[in-house]
Amino acid sequence: MARALEASRALAPVLIVPSVLSADFARLGEEVVALESAGVDRIQWDVMDGQFVPNLTFGPDVIAAARSFVLVPFEAHLMVETPDRMIGRYVDAGCELVIVHAEACPHLHRTLGIVSEAGARAGVALNPATPLAAVEHVLDLIDLLLVMTVNPGFGGQRYLSSMEPKIARARSLLDGLDRDVDLEVDGGISPTTVAGAVRAGANVLVAGSALYRDDVGLAHGVAELRSKAEEARDAARRVQRSVS
Repeated sequence: MARALEASRALAPVLIVPSVLSADFARLGEEVVALESAGVDRIQWDVMDGQFVPNLTFGPDVIAAARSFVLVPFEAHLMVETPDRMIGRYVDAGCELVIVHAEACPHLHRTLGIVSEAGARAGVALNPATPLAAVEHVLDLIDLLLVMTVNPGFGGQRYLSSMEPKIARARSLLDGLDRDVDLEVDGGISPTTVAGAVRAGANVLVAGSALYRDDVGLAHGVAELRSKAEEARDAARRVQRSVS
């Protein structure tokens, strides 16, 4: 059993999940179609309330309006102070995965339960300064752990490489579970930074401005990011095999 689970983790695919924060908000239907055509694995909606973070973005009606344009899954990253009140609306809008911030949830078990009861998969996010201890006792309730590699609130920020030891510790925690939990990173992910995050143990990569800045186009940006991530993952596996 342990060997089978270890093997399944070793084969866990790299997932590319673009944030639409850098998209043209006036053309969101066309933008999600373009992302799906570019070969992304999921689309992230960064939901900001102007209180938990100093920015305002998408309500559930906006996401629902874009949902019918594509088949690719949606995830909602709720950077809000009162997620319990909003979770159901975002699930109804078509988000199959809902990520809440540990810092915003005084009753984190309850909040994650609300996500599950609403029919979505549950994720929990940690800001850079928040220790992993904040989520150690809810790992049995989540499908994804998100380690922020910037302070949330704005796109286009610089990747915090100082988070890589935290990513590695998170990977070790998740590998100790008796089921698979994805490890996502979000913030400053680009072709020049992705290798460090993947070597540390991340398998789900959120990228925004780097994809939209690609000179060739979204499809090239997605393919390049995936290629560099898979190269870093394979190199890390070779190192692990050589020392085991």
